[in-house]
Amino acid sequence: MTKSGVPTTTYNSSALCPRQCADCRLRNLEAFQPITAEALAFIQDFRSATTWIPAGGSIISEQNANGKLFTLYAGWAFRYKTLRDGRRQILNFLMPGDLIGLQQEFADGATHGVEALTDVSLCVFPRDGLWNLFRQFPSLGYDVTWLAAREEGMVDENLLTNGRRNATERVAMLLIHLYRRAERLGLTQGGAMEFPVTQQHIADALGLSLVHTNKTMKRLQQLGLHQFREGRLCLLNPKALHRIADYHEIPMRKVPLL
Repeated sequence: MTKSGVPTTTYNSSALCPRQCADCRLRNLEAFQPITAEALAFIQDFRSATTWIPAGGSIISEQNANGKLFTLYAGWAFRYKTLRDGRRQILNFLMPGDLIGLQQEFADGATHGVEALTDVSLCVFPRDGLWNLFRQFPSLGYDVTWLAAREEGMVDENLLTNGRRNATERVAMLLIHLYRRAERLGLTQGGAMEFPVTQQHIADALGLSLVHTNKTMKRLQQLGLHQFREGRLCLLNPKALHRIADYHEIPMRKVPLL
């Protein structure tokens, strides 16, 4: 834990972005689409740097465009927007393979912020190189468009959750959604996963007060549906959580990776 109470992860060298894209461990996961040697070489040339940011650090600051795109290689982050009085809405959580910063291309500044939830490792790309990507490698351009549409779909689902689901359904939906995303990345084991998300993060994501979030999570835990222990989330009865959340699980297609 950091002094601010934000969960942190101590990385070994395997969690840092490799120098060569050909050595990217994410590309060996079933979650991601295979790629041609030519496209991989283009991505290698397109990538300008790699970086590491500690838990609680800013990847993108609100209203301050940084001219960069990122692929999250390791760790967790989240996109958010804040009001003048400091109230925060978490728009979505980010996991390895997610593309960060594309929205800046279509706005005068960063319309949202992105914060590292754990220590994160990122691949960095110059945003002004996007046009060359679309022009020289249309298939990669399509992949970027697909990733943008996928994120829009997630935001739509979050809007449905916060607008129509009650507090119990919201929490159940978030737990199932994050678990399923982590599962396809190989981040779960025996029905459990490292879970760096705090109750304050959950409250900010679901539009609930911290007190209401705490009571709701205790209720679900007392029903024997999930358990938190030493920073890990264990789903004890995922079928019941599915029913409560009205979660319709469909096969997830392989995701492009920039």
